[in-house]
Amino acid sequence: MSKSWTWIGPYTFAILAVLLAGPLLSSLAVLQSVSVPYLQLNGGHAIRLAADLLALAILWTLAFAASQRITNSGGPGFLRNLVLPSTTLVVILFANKAFRTVGLPLIDQMGPSRFAWGYAVGLIGSGIWLTAAWILNIRSLRETFDSPNQTRRQGAQGLPEDEEKDAELEEEAGAPPEPKSTASTSTINGHTPGMLGRYKVLKELGRGAMGLVYLGKDPTIQRFVAIKTMRLDHIDNDDKLQDIKARFFREAESTGRLSHPNIVTIYDAGEEDDLGYIAMELIDGTPLKQWARKPSLMPVNEVLLTVATVADALDYAHQQGVVHRDVKPANIMLTKDRIVKVMDFGIAKMASSSKTQTNMVLGTPTYMSPEQIAGKKVDGRSDIFSLGIVLFELLTGQPPFTADNLSALLFGIAHHPHPAIQALRPDLPPMVQEIVNRALQKELPHRYRRAEELAHELRTCLQKLAA
Repeated sequence: MSKSWTWIGPYTFAILAVLLAGPLLSSLAVLQSVSVPYLQLNGGHAIRLAADLLALAILWTLAFAASQRITNSGGPGFLRNLVLPSTTLVVILFANKAFRTVGLPLIDQMGPSRFAWGYAVGLIGSGIWLTAAWILNIRSLRETFDSPNQTRRQGAQGLPEDEEKDAELEEEAGAPPEPKSTASTSTINGHTPGMLGRYKVLKELGRGAMGLVYLGKDPTIQRFVAIKTMRLDHIDNDDKLQDIKARFFREAESTGRLSHPNIVTIYDAGEEDDLGYIAMELIDGTPLKQWARKPSLMPVNEVLLTVATVADALDYAHQQGVVHRDVKPANIMLTKDRIVKVMDFGIAKMASSSKTQTNMVLGTPTYMSPEQIAGKKVDGRSDIFSLGIVLFELLTGQPPFTADNLSALLFGIAHHPHPAIQALRPDLPPMVQEIVNRALQKELPHRYRRAEELAHELRTCLQKLAA
C-alpha cells in the first residue's frame, strides 16, 4: 500500500463536493423553470442526474487509482484485484437508482425493457467479474487472514534477481555463507515468529543484508513496517554475544537518529527469541537497479538530480557520524511519487557483528571503495566513491569495474583506472566526466571531501544542461 493515504483526499473531496452541489443547484428556481428538451428533463433534474453520475465516475476513477497503488508489499494483494470489480458493481447499482429517481423520462425515452436489459447485463457481468476475482485470489485472501504462525513460508526467490546476486557477492567478499536449509534460515523453532517486539509479523518478504526480512504491522498505530532480522542464537560465547548485542543496538541507535526526507526511517530495534531485529519504514517503490541497464536508462538530467539527492542524504548522515558502507542501486529506492529513499544505513556494519571472521570486507564488491578493499577504516569519502560507481552505471548501463572473478574485480577497483565515461556516452558534457573522475579518485585527498560538494557540482551541471 502507498506509504500515505493522503492521495485519496482529492478524490473524496471531489465526490462530496459534487454530491452536495447537485441538490443545491437543482433546487434553484431559475433551473427549475428551464427544460432540456432533448433529454426530456427540467434543468433541476438534469443537474441532479449529472451530479450523481459524475460522483460515480470519480468513485470509479478512485478505485482504478487504488488498484494501481496497492501492492503485495504494502497491503493485502487480493485487494488489488477486487477493488475494481467491487466498485463497478456499486457504480451500476447506484447509477440505476439515480436514473430511477430523477431520470425516469430518459428511461422512457430509451425504453424500459431495454434499460432493464442493460442494467441486468451490467449487474450480472460485474458480479461474475467480482466472483472470478475472488476465486482467483482466495489463496492470497487466506494467507492474509491466517495466523502468522501458520502462514506458508515464502522463499528468498521472491527477491528480485539482482538482490540475490548482490547477496551472493557479499558472501564472496568475506561473509561466511548462511545455511541454506529452510528450517535454519527462515524459522525459529520451526516457524516464522508471530511477533517481534510489538510488531505483528505478517509474512516473509525475502533476504536482506542482515538476514530475513518480514512484513510487519504495528497494531497500536496500524502502521506497516519492514522488519530486518539478524540471528543471534548461533553465537556460543556469552562474552562475544553481549559485545555483538551492544554493537548491534549502538549502530541501530545511531542510524535511528537520522531524520531526513530521503533516508528510510528506522522506527525501532530489539531482540526477540534470539533474533535481533530492526523495524523500519516500508517503501513502496523500485530500486535504481531497474534503470541501471540499457535500454532502461533514465534521462541524463534525472540521473544527475537523483544522484545529487542521494549525495545530500549521505552528507547529512556523514555529519551525524553515520557511514553507509554499502551504497549501490539496490539500496536506493525511487517511490511512485519519484521521491528518492536511501536504505540500509549502517546495515553492513550491523550485519558484521554476527560474523566470526576478522578483517572482513563489508559491502557489495562491485561498489566497494579502495579503502574498503584494503580493510581500512572508512569515512564518508568511501560512500562518495561508491556513489560515483552508481552514477557511472546509471549513465552508461554498466559499472566502471568488471571482471571474471572476485579477486580480479577487487584488484581492478584498487589499482586500475576507470574507463572514460565519454567513451561510452559521447553525448555527455565534459563536466559530467570531470565529476565522475573526481568521485572515483582512488587516493582520498583527490576525492570529494564531502558528499555535499558532489551534490553541488551535479546540480551546477544540471543547470548548465538546462540553459
